[in-house]
Amino acid sequence: MSDESKKKATGQLRVKTKTGRTKPRQGATKRKIRLLPPWKVILHNDDKNEITDVIKTIYRLTPLSPEEATTRTLEAHESGAALLLVTHQERAELYVEQFASCGLTATAEPDA
Repeated sequence: MSDESKKKATGQLRVKTKTGRTKPRQGATKRKIRLLPPWKVILHNDDKNEITDVIKTIYRLTPLSPEEATTRTLEAHESGAALLLVTHQERAELYVEQFASCGLTATAEPDA
């Protein structure tokens, strides 16, 4: 595949100006970036896991700091559920499966 056809395939076609510089071709369309809809991952309280184990699991599975993991764990313990994080659907469902494999209950739902 030639350089020119590679550039066409990737939308990088450029033209030379009178000064010898290149610029994007006139009429070249910019691709719109669509963001995936946000999903919430919610941790639910249970009476079978020790709080320290829950904190360690949250810290190990998520990008949350130990302090944030502690805060979310205590919130779930006191109110029954806590929002852990917001991400896209596929990753939220992965978190739910990972928490389930560790004996914790988490759910994912669309962020309204």
